[in-house]
Amino acid sequence: MFQTFLIGLREGLEAALIVAILIGYLKRTGQRYAVRRLWMGIAVAIAISLAFGALLTFGPSTLTFEAQEIIGGTLSIVAVGFVTWMIFWMASASRGLKRELESRADVALKGSAVGLILLGAFAVGREGLETALFLWAATRANAGGGIFAPTLAALGGILVAIALAWLITRGLLKLNLSTFFRWTGGFLVLIAAGVLAYGFHDLQEAGVLPGLNSLAFDVSEQIPPTSWYGVLLKGVFNFSPATTWLEFGVWWVYVLTVMPIFIARSRSAKRKPTTPPAASSAPVASSSASA
Repeated sequence: MFQTFLIGLREGLEAALIVAILIGYLKRTGQRYAVRRLWMGIAVAIAISLAFGALLTFGPSTLTFEAQEIIGGTLSIVAVGFVTWMIFWMASASRGLKRELESRADVALKGSAVGLILLGAFAVGREGLETALFLWAATRANAGGGIFAPTLAALGGILVAIALAWLITRGLLKLNLSTFFRWTGGFLVLIAAGVLAYGFHDLQEAGVLPGLNSLAFDVSEQIPPTSWYGVLLKGVFNFSPATTWLEFGVWWVYVLTVMPIFIARSRSAKRKPTTPPAASSAPVASSSASA
């Protein structure tokens, strides 16, 4: 549950801040009429993301076990690829996010009404599709506990993110967003490593990859899967007491490759000087500048 809550919190806060930046900019520039069009695009993005999540959840249920494992393993690997790209992008480009979004809004305002609808759809849709895919992969890796609790935890994270974004943009809460995204990004690297290893395990179970019975370790007696600490490790890091050599190798290769790059990009972005926004008195501008 913790991992899906964290995913919902981080992705939800990112999406909520994007929406706040766009709406705040439209209002500051006297384009309040365009806010409704922006919300139309956001609604379309949310609907598509929910439909995509439902398709992932219920679509493969009629397939054979091998087909389900192949689809699940492949999509888990794809989900890790998307979330890794997102982590890197936020680590290096978040400080220029406000300027980028405002420039896109300017271009959309010069065009037709469809342009603003598409801006809202694309701005939130990317986050929504990535979140739906990664939440599905993370939930599937912990399928023994069902989908209700992880889904509820993810929804709780999204609601908390919306509340935080509202407080930040109203100037009622000061939150160092750079620090927030660095720490949550580090946790997501560990979570993604577990999802990736589980994806390879799915492909082993489907017979696509060898080594299903070649275990690197089996600590099932010391860490029973049904114990509270076994459930906790599984729920947070997708830890499996019986881990194959392929899973073990994939986990370590991913962490030892991605974590140093993420740390380096975070430090590089932290050292970059930032130009104070022209309208620093606006709540949205001041809050997003630290993102």
